[in-house]
Amino acid sequence: MARLRIGIVGCGEVTQLLHLPTLNQLGDLFEVTALCDVSQSVLNQVGDAWGVKKRLSDYHELVTLDTVDAVLIATPNAYHAQTVLAAIDAGKHILIEKPMCMTLAENDAIIAAQEKAGVIIQVGTMRRYAPAFIEACRLVAEMPEIRLARVHDVIGSNAQFIDPTSKVIRADDIPPSVIQSSKALELSKIQEAIGDVPDDVQSAYKILLGLSTHDISAMRELIGMPQRVLNATQRQGGLYQTATFDYGDFVCLFETGIDNIPRFDAFLEVYGRDQVVRVDYNTPYVRNLPIRLTVTKTTDSKNTIQEVIHPGWGDAFVEEWRAFYDNVTQKRIPKSSPADFRHDLDLFQQMIQAMV
Repeated sequence: MARLRIGIVGCGEVTQLLHLPTLNQLGDLFEVTALCDVSQSVLNQVGDAWGVKKRLSDYHELVTLDTVDAVLIATPNAYHAQTVLAAIDAGKHILIEKPMCMTLAENDAIIAAQEKAGVIIQVGTMRRYAPAFIEACRLVAEMPEIRLARVHDVIGSNAQFIDPTSKVIRADDIPPSVIQSSKALELSKIQEAIGDVPDDVQSAYKILLGLSTHDISAMRELIGMPQRVLNATQRQGGLYQTATFDYGDFVCLFETGIDNIPRFDAFLEVYGRDQVVRVDYNTPYVRNLPIRLTVTKTTDSKNTIQEVIHPGWGDAFVEEWRAFYDNVTQKRIPKSSPADFRHDLDLFQQMIQAMV
């Protein structure tokens, strides 16, 4: 079985804690051949730790390497689209951390370029590749009717999970001018996407692009695309958000927030007449924590049966990368494709309009 040679653009905490350990675990499928980061300190330390000799500071150079078959993009969000387009132009396959991009115009440009180049692009919504979630999708598809659905994601900060369990190499050598330029680019893309809105709404949009991409994309796979957004709110400077999605015969209630409690309270739940299907997620920053499926049902309207299903040990990032390998080698369109991600951006913009 031929290994895919992976070049990584962006060597921050997600790459260090999740992607590199996963690629090492799947060493029969992947080989990391090049790294790229704007921090020379991070680049050298990560390269030394994982034995990657080819190290670059310009992603344009990495994507053109003959020793790279596919590119992992894990840069700050504002740089995603331009890096994706450069990799497409170089004929490379891509696994891109969510969000794929920040605006609909960027999304459409990526779709057009991908169709012309014929490369595989998979967006990194790894929760959708977890076995418990895939089984939940099967069970929900067999339900005769849905009466209510819930999407809930209220968590502590990432640092509350990372700091006690891991060591991350942090950049201490990036010039202030580069940091300011990055912030300005992010702001310009937010304004392009949703217009001139208050700061708290801008913050809400950033959370939608980050944390909520996992929730909304999984919701769409589990129960389909809603007909419309009935309402959406944000409070606490955009940190807390709610929405109601209209599915015709039922609604889906969405709620998310970030607090200071070191726990991960995230689930999808679908209610039928005789059955409730629920998937509970845990923080991805501690690898291999279980993602569980709970089925509550009755078969006679008298007794309640509850099953908690943990379909084997493993990690959603591993399943995501396995799927990427199969998609590339079998020339198969990923379920989390650029066209699929566009639905998330569309819903986010509807939610922002309701908030404003």
